[in-house]
Amino acid sequence: MTTIVPTSEVDPYIAIVRFTSQLAWADAGPEVAEPEVSRLCREAEDVIIDGRWLDLATLMVTSADLVSSKISEKDLECTYTIICSLVKNVTSPEEVLEMVKIIASKVVQQPTDKASLRLKILFNLYNLLDHPNARYQVYMKALEMAVNGKVTEYIVPSFRKIDSFLKEWNIDIKDQREVFLAIAKVLKENKSLAKESLQFVTNYLATFSNEDTQVLSEAKEEAVRAVIEFVKAPSIFQCDLLDMPAVAQLEKDPNNAPVYQLLKIFLTQRLDAYMEFQNANSGFLQTYGLVEEDCVAKMRLLSLVDLASDESGKIPYASIKKTLQVNDEEVELWVVKAITAKLVDCKMDQMNQVVIVSRCAEREFGQKQWQSLQTKLAAWRDNVRNVISTIEANKTTEEGTQTSSAAQGLTVR
Repeated sequence: MTTIVPTSEVDPYIAIVRFTSQLAWADAGPEVAEPEVSRLCREAEDVIIDGRWLDLATLMVTSADLVSSKISEKDLECTYTIICSLVKNVTSPEEVLEMVKIIASKVVQQPTDKASLRLKILFNLYNLLDHPNARYQVYMKALEMAVNGKVTEYIVPSFRKIDSFLKEWNIDIKDQREVFLAIAKVLKENKSLAKESLQFVTNYLATFSNEDTQVLSEAKEEAVRAVIEFVKAPSIFQCDLLDMPAVAQLEKDPNNAPVYQLLKIFLTQRLDAYMEFQNANSGFLQTYGLVEEDCVAKMRLLSLVDLASDESGKIPYASIKKTLQVNDEEVELWVVKAITAKLVDCKMDQMNQVVIVSRCAEREFGQKQWQSLQTKLAAWRDNVRNVISTIEANKTTEEGTQTSSAAQGLTVR
């Protein structure tokens, strides 16, 4: 195995050019290879002397790309470590961006060859950069590399910091949308991260809140996708899609109105409304890859949540049977399913045939829910004030009693 060993007498950039060009021309024989290797090394020396760092980057990544499949991961990492260090030789933001594009585009060109290492190279390049926009460009390439190289697990942890990244990059709204969609695409590769994927699509759609009709139309495809993904997901029961302008526009679109109607049913209505929709829109489920049994099961759970939200806190078994359209023996089964899904906290009173609810989830969190929360917080605040007042009153009474006792003691003496 060939190993790169730069010495103090050989510039590391020249060493990389020599190493990669020797491998690239190895099959041509020494008569052809040696002149070509010498030519490339002289060219590298000339651009170094002239300070043409962009040209050197192009020369080095082109040679490295030709031999990347022939060398070990250790040698490829060493090669790109030196190539990436070139970004420290340029100062203008324009040149930094251009060099980043030159390097990153080659790194992602062969995504299935040493994929995890290529992603690591992009991370290393990112950390070498001080320019915010250049960092953004590299991160986007890393997202592309993760998907195409099927190594998404290595980039997913970085999504926890995306808010701070966006603040640091200071990118415009269009670029933010690209970030959200790219991340959603990465997360979609892993079925266990469906909730997180939907959240980033939701973040994308939220950026259209103040846009006109023409711009809103750009989000139509993703709005439809978000609704369908929400309906499909067996463990997602709440979302903020309904009142978003990017989603609400679907209601007035003849082609997509049924999609919006379906979302409205899943967030605000019960199973009977869904069954009516299904009967009136034959073929709809198949068009969007929805499974009838799964939709009915999810609507039963959501309908049970709707019943549980009643202020009385008690649900008769008969109401559950009727609303969920199930047999008597299935009532408790669906209550258990709702508890398991953490949609409700409750107890089943088999003697009286009622479910006593102590807590239930909200299907959506809009203006009505905010007002309810405000009312509850106000009541909690008043209760705390009353408790404090009672404690202070008791304290005053106790202090008065102690003072009186002390005075009596002095009189006796």
